[in-house]
Amino acid sequence: MASVRAGNRIKKKGTRARMDIILKLKDELKVEKWQVEAAVKLIDEGNTIPFISRYRKEATGSLNDEVLRDLHERLTYLRNLEEKKEQVLKSIEEQGKLTEELQAKIVAAETMVVVEDLYRPYRPKRKTRASVAKEKGLDGLAQFILAQEATAPIEEEAARYVHEDEDAARTVATVEDAIQGAKDIIAEMISDEADYRIYIRNITTEEGKLTSVAKDEKAESVYEMYYQYEEPVKKVAGHRTLALNRGENEKFLVVKVEAPVERILQYLRTKVITKDNAVTSPILEDVIEDSYSRLIAPAIEREIRNDLTEKAEDGAISVFGRNLEQLLLQPPIAGKVVLGWDPAFRTGCKLAVVDPTGKVLDTKVIYPTAPTNEKKIRAAKETVKQLIQKYGVSLISVGNGTASRESEQVIVEMLGEIREPVQYVIVNEAGASVYSASKLATEEFPDFDVAQRSAVSIARRIQDPLAELVKIDPKAIGVGQYQHDMNQKRLSEALGGVVEDSVNKVGVDLNTASAPLLEYISGITKTLAKNIVAYREENGRFADRRQLLKVPKLGPKAFEQCAGFLRITGGTNPLDATSVHPESYEAAGKLMASLNCSPEEI
Repeated sequence: MASVRAGNRIKKKGTRARMDIILKLKDELKVEKWQVEAAVKLIDEGNTIPFISRYRKEATGSLNDEVLRDLHERLTYLRNLEEKKEQVLKSIEEQGKLTEELQAKIVAAETMVVVEDLYRPYRPKRKTRASVAKEKGLDGLAQFILAQEATAPIEEEAARYVHEDEDAARTVATVEDAIQGAKDIIAEMISDEADYRIYIRNITTEEGKLTSVAKDEKAESVYEMYYQYEEPVKKVAGHRTLALNRGENEKFLVVKVEAPVERILQYLRTKVITKDNAVTSPILEDVIEDSYSRLIAPAIEREIRNDLTEKAEDGAISVFGRNLEQLLLQPPIAGKVVLGWDPAFRTGCKLAVVDPTGKVLDTKVIYPTAPTNEKKIRAAKETVKQLIQKYGVSLISVGNGTASRESEQVIVEMLGEIREPVQYVIVNEAGASVYSASKLATEEFPDFDVAQRSAVSIARRIQDPLAELVKIDPKAIGVGQYQHDMNQKRLSEALGGVVEDSVNKVGVDLNTASAPLLEYISGITKTLAKNIVAYREENGRFADRRQLLKVPKLGPKAFEQCAGFLRITGGTNPLDATSVHPESYEAAGKLMASLNCSPEEI
């Protein structure tokens, strides 16, 4: 009966803690409770962040995509935390060791780390020095020492535990072995005490220092500024954390967290040594030092380093995301025939002419940069002039990579020799080489070599940066720092969210968008994107958004999520060219009627 009551109590408290998630999100995000409840409900119903942000503003009080993503991330973490608490409570209860005080601490825990600390003494353990000592029957001696009431030398009590066993592993051969085993048990008990760990973690974070020294001071490297480095843990900047991590991984640095050891040991003494006992106090002094140096300190150092790294990654990912968004949302230069120029020295500059829709008209290779001669430079200029005249090129898009400045000089000279009003612009070519060697580029341009595809990408990214850059893994665009040192899953998810928000913020033309671009539209999977393109190729242009429902595997829910972000120009309904969602067409019609205007006038 007691066990059933305990189970019910845990369930109620777990439920109450889950309900508090709404209040916690409200406080963290500084928004109203009803806004959080509405957003959580919409997320749980399978709606995407862009859809909620754009088409459910009235429900959430106009929460933007950034707030909604933060809410979604924290919601996932807090729900996982509650699930972890339930598992821990169940495990401890099954062991018959769950007390009301422990249950209250677990229910009140706000981080996974604290829950793990509280669970540590009850977690099924792998083989340790303490578990081996317990198997030898030395738990009683450990408890005797902890009682701190011994009057005779501890060796006399320890002698009672010396014995031989059929299983050699259980044999206690000497008094010294018995005492050492008991000390190992006590050391692990101290290490497992959650309150001790929380105090030590907090004081190390507040008063500890992050230090680094060179593995070899004579070795030259980019990490020389960290060869003799120390800084308070709480003041370490994110970029320094990531630099230290990289230096450590590349075997140039030895990085450590220096804790206020004496203060920590004194704290543990006051907690563990509760009586002035001449027999047991010296033993407990040794045990405390062993427990801290062998068990607690390495674990706390790992946790603090991991926490610093996680915060540094959050900052770096945030900067990466902002830079990526600015790049993706550059205004397109539409309606121009563009000459893409991928500069190089030895292998020559690759040229690609694309029409205003992005269709490739011609490709060439010229050699206007070193090592070359005046004859080759003249030939290169003539080739470019011919392309300009033949296709009506009005803009030259030059990649900013190797030989960019030398190419620019040739272009400036050449433009001074012609009458056509041609302009040039230097563009960021980051990721062009990654795209040109990708499976997608191979499928798109099977007859082109890698260099030609790169020139096409450079031309197209000035016409429509968003449509072209979504073909490249966001990590390869190179607008962040230490990207290869970070948790790649977190980085990919964050950057994918930035691309998704950017694409949906702009919307795409349903009749021209490529499959890679469509994949980022709310509610559209990779399979659906391919199905949309296949349907378009087989049946011609979409004339109405409702035709999307004829696309294989695109059901009503996917249609609801994606329709407002897909535009149709020149379709049967002028509203299809706007961001008005089909579900609001009736309301939009009434509004237009009240204003005495027709859809065609929009």
